[in-house]
Amino acid sequence: MNIVCLDMEGVLTPEIWIAFSEESGIPELRRTTRDEPDYDKLMKWRIGILKKHGLGLKEIQDVIARVDPLPGAREFLDALRDRVQVLILSDTFEEFAKPLIRKLGMPTLFCNSLEVAPDGEILSHRMRIANSKLTTVRALQSIGYETIAAGDSFNDIGMIKASKAGFLFRTTDAIKRDYPEYPAFETYDDLFDAIVQSLN
Repeated sequence: MNIVCLDMEGVLTPEIWIAFSEESGIPELRRTTRDEPDYDKLMKWRIGILKKHGLGLKEIQDVIARVDPLPGAREFLDALRDRVQVLILSDTFEEFAKPLIRKLGMPTLFCNSLEVAPDGEILSHRMRIANSKLTTVRALQSIGYETIAAGDSFNDIGMIKASKAGFLFRTTDAIKRDYPEYPAFETYDDLFDAIVQSLN
């Protein structure tokens, strides 16, 4: 049995932090897991910047409410879910992802959560489990699934390496250079075809 594990931000939706960076005018918040492989370090740094600027969950959620999935993402996901089970594995947070997941047709999402003060200040992040994408793929394999994985960032490489087939999607030139063994695609049609071929 096959199950496809997809990253969310950069693959199906815009990067939430980049969208928030643009609306808030804080360029430092453009930094993502494409730039910083250590997610814990990245999140602590982001939370520090939010605190410095007096911004909290409400301001981020207001931006997310206006963000749509990437063009073609919903159609790609619908077509894929018609062929195979799909699981979205993301290092985002429940408090961020809900509006976007609704717009994607409510696929199953495994992600993390935030600790938020009553006034909306983001105090810390709570990871569901260490190395969540890789750990989840291995858990799925332990109960009889063969996994196929696709993502765009450093934090997707573990699940891609561990899967029977793995793909990069709209990634950076640096990641393509570091991992030339994984096919890299720019369109949903090409990614869809590669995934379907790997189901056999």
